Amino acid sequence: MKKLFSTKYSDRSITLSLLILRLTLGGLMVPHGYQKLMKFAAMSKGFPDPFHVGSTASLSMTIFAEFFCAVFIVLGLMTRLACIPLIIAMSVAVFSAHKGDIFGQGEHAALFLFGFVALLFSGPGKFSMDRVIGK
Repeated sequence: MKKLFSTKYSDRSITLSLLILRLTLGGLMVPHGYQKLMKFAAMSKGFPDPFHVGSTASLSMTIFAEFFCAVFIVLGLMTRLACIPLIIAMSVAVFSAHKGDIFGQGEHAALFLFGFVALLFSGPGKFSMDRVIGK
């Protein structure tokens, strides 16, 4: 019980926390990207185009971020680099698609956005492919 209220932290608890954060954020994002990937043909014509590059290109970039980059985050492979497209995608979702409504319809996207920003700053932790490759 003492440990529960302690302000001290250990390297192992930080490592475990980063693993949980990576698996949760990436694991919850992969189905969004997979759903878009499976419905690519149907969605490509009417997908929002905030960068004016075309609906198909916008959908392709979103799938790249939400599916492939999320898989990289789950694996802990190029984690910081993989966070950047997801931060951009979630920023577009919050500020363009949901018009900045972070306490209403854009709440989920905002939570993902801030989680990916935290991962960008913290890195993947010790339980990651980045660490294995870096040794």
